[in-house]
Amino acid sequence: MSERAAPHYCPYCGDEDLMPHEDDGESGSGYAWACLSCARVFRVKFIGLRSAAFGGSDSGRTPTDGNA
Repeated sequence: MSERAAPHYCPYCGDEDLMPHEDDGESGSGYAWACLSCARVFRVKFIGLRSAAFGGSDSGRTPTDGNA
């Protein structure tokens, strides 16, 4: 993949005023983004897909209603 995927909003403040941030020298760690609203710098890293995401099964979940 040659293009970087840009985040649509800051994960901290929710603002959409983001721009690429010059990396601090950590090679291979992904692109950094700077939020111009809250002055935070962050990275977004894609880990992968869960295999259960396509099964549609709730077998790994526990009941949340307290009756279990």
